[in-house]
Amino acid sequence: MPTLEVLSNTLTKIKEIDLPEEVFGLDFRPDVIYEAVRCYLANQRLGTHSTKRRDEVSGSGKKLWKQKHTGRARMGEIRSPLWYHGGIVFGPKPRDYSYTIPKKVKKLAIKSLLSERMRRNSIAIIEKLEVSEPKTKAFLSSYSQLIEDAKTTLFVDENIDKNVLLSSRNLPYVDVIPLNELNAYNLARYEKVIFTENAMSKLMEGLIK
Repeated sequence: MPTLEVLSNTLTKIKEIDLPEEVFGLDFRPDVIYEAVRCYLANQRLGTHSTKRRDEVSGSGKKLWKQKHTGRARMGEIRSPLWYHGGIVFGPKPRDYSYTIPKKVKKLAIKSLLSERMRRNSIAIIEKLEVSEPKTKAFLSSYSQLIEDAKTTLFVDENIDKNVLLSSRNLPYVDVIPLNELNAYNLARYEKVIFTENAMSKLMEGLIK
């Protein structure tokens, strides 16, 4: 059974906790992760793009010149797509890109990513996530040792303290999110993931159900 150390705010070991094999001992499933990430990104799209077709652009519908004997090409109206400022052919219109996948697939993607992070030693648990004041220097003084061995780091807590949000937002390689916003996209995007002890226990409850 996989185990992880729980670290204090001074990054000293407090205890070890056992982690379930059915969450942290699975094979890497890139196919499932791809489906979960693709679904998440599609659901973030606004779909507000729009172009004007020939019946929507301004201009007269009158035939510009007679059909024959002018020496010019046959032309119907100035709103033709062939003309500058004419309508757009098959251009995008507002649409809904969102779709759903089974909850089991979403959970399996998260489990697969957590298992891979465990194999790479890119996951950690801290007792709680807090800083004394809303300053980047305060955040780095507390957690620089945890994040220095990774290019990008994700912190996950059940509820995020305001000081933590303010002190970490100037770090482009660090993100802090509440547990209810955790998904396969976030886990795949960041190289290292750090949970609070409370967030990890809540996450296990949700994934084992």
